[in-house]
Order: sequence, then C-alpha cells, then structure tokens
Amino acid sequence: MIDYEITNYLTPEEYMKMREIAGWSLFPLEQAEQGLKNSFVLVCLRKDGKPIGIGRAVSDQGYVIYIADVIVSPEYQGQGLGRTIMEELMLRIKATLKPGYKVMVTLMAAKGKEEFYNKFGFVNRPSERFGCGMHQWLDG
Repeated sequence: MIDYEITNYLTPEEYMKMREIAGWSLFPLEQAEQGLKNSFVLVCLRKDGKPIGIGRAVSDQGYVIYIADVIVSPEYQGQGLGRTIMEELMLRIKATLKPGYKVMVTLMAAKGKEEFYNKFGFVNRPSERFGCGMHQWLDG
C-alpha cells in the first residue's frame, strides 16, 4: 500500500508537470493558474509532498459538472489511486447537491479507459440514446 495524503491544492507548475507526465497538451502557466482557480473540485494525492495523482472537476454552478482531469503518475498506476481520485471527486460532487437537485457529470475518457469510468456509473458514447462526445483545441 502506498503512503500518501489527499489534499485540495495544486500549483500551476505541479499541474503542468502532471499534464506533461500524462502526455497531454501543455499551455502557459497563466492559463493553468486561472483554470485551477476556477476548479469546482480538486483532489491531489501527494507522496512526500509531491503530486502522484490528481483529479479536477469544473462546474457551471447549475446542473453541469465536467471531470476535466484524472491523472496518476505512471510509476503509481495500477495501485488503486485512480479509483481513489474518482471516489473522492464523486463524493465531493455529491456533497454539494441540495435535496431534490441533480447534476449531469460528464467526462471524456482516454482511449481504452472507458471501462474504468463505467465502474463509476458513466455510460459510453455513442450509444442508442447519445451521440459521440466531441472536442477541439483552439490556438490563440
């Protein structure tokens, strides 16, 4: 079992390093700082003070929540940390709901990771009811 602590903070530099480790696109630290500041829920698993896994969700503060990031450092993958991150994200999201409220939580799974998210109740797209998820990056 890995000894780690769960925190709710992440510096822009740490965030960009985790994106780099995951092979995701990078952008200026100023953008990372603004994005982190506007996070609805942030989970960071730290070992010896350094991030080894992160999860982040953003919200319109109404009924839409998007899980934007779930990253576990490669050397710690396969040890249940992704599950811990998702459980924390979902628990914290549910804790924000007022009685009678409901929200649509969405995400875009990396190729081959769909089954992981199915365990948390997410449905694959496309399906009989839903079209495929789509996105694009815009450069300034």
